[in-house]
Amino acid sequence: MSGQECQENRQNTWVHFNKTKIMEQSYYFPFGQELKRVEQKDRNPKEAFVLGVYASAVHARWIGKDGKQKVSALAVASEPEIFWTGKNAQEIISKIEIPEQLGRLTIPTDKQLNGPSGKALDKLFLAPLGLSRQTTWLCDLLPVSRVNEQQRKAIDKHYTNDIISHFGLPQATVPNFDKTELNSPTRRAEILEELEASQADTLILLGDLPIYWFLRFHDKRFTKLSQFVDTNGIYGRQNEIKINNRTYNVIPLCHPRQAARLGNSNAKWGNLHDNWIKTKNIKRNN
Repeated sequence: MSGQECQENRQNTWVHFNKTKIMEQSYYFPFGQELKRVEQKDRNPKEAFVLGVYASAVHARWIGKDGKQKVSALAVASEPEIFWTGKNAQEIISKIEIPEQLGRLTIPTDKQLNGPSGKALDKLFLAPLGLSRQTTWLCDLLPVSRVNEQQRKAIDKHYTNDIISHFGLPQATVPNFDKTELNSPTRRAEILEELEASQADTLILLGDLPIYWFLRFHDKRFTKLSQFVDTNGIYGRQNEIKINNRTYNVIPLCHPRQAARLGNSNAKWGNLHDNWIKTKNIKRNN
């Protein structure tokens, strides 16, 4: 083994150890809900397998004792199912108790803040392919929720150490999202095991990260979504790719956040996806 290979092996071992440690530790959202793994529940054979990035969360509006809004959408619990659509959000939020002096939690004013990626997946990805939740196995590179920069700022500003100490609340310990977490041989093996258990012939990859952190380890030619866009700007075609000695129809698409123009999305991918849906509709009508 060369010096470079030894160094890469040591790095992978460290990342694997770190990831395993993260998965085994207990982490908590503001007000005490424990972080949970979110995985496919229906383990019956499926037509297609979808691989996303990381699990989302249930978001609540935090209103202070004075009736003024503290946070418009605070992540307070793991989503109840993978690619959750926001169903029963109010019921979930109502079960999270907070000290009366700190106000109350309620559903966000913008109801689209819960489950937007799940809704986009159903409408903009599965439906155009003639698929449904019943015929699709869903998976994420990281089967737990993570905190983005905006959420971290809200936590630091409003869920302070003074409040935590005074009311005996747990620390908000769900980690920030870090791409290095995705470099886990153990997790890749778990995803492969799920893929094979699904018996699906079609593999749908959502964005760059599933390509880079999963597909690349089975076919080194591919590292990003743009490699699957042809010179005419057409994307979303099937590609026959072998993964662990089995050939799959791989369909690389943008992430639902791009397709649905959620948050800081890229118009290029949204437009490409719109055109892809149109071609699917034309074929269906014919």
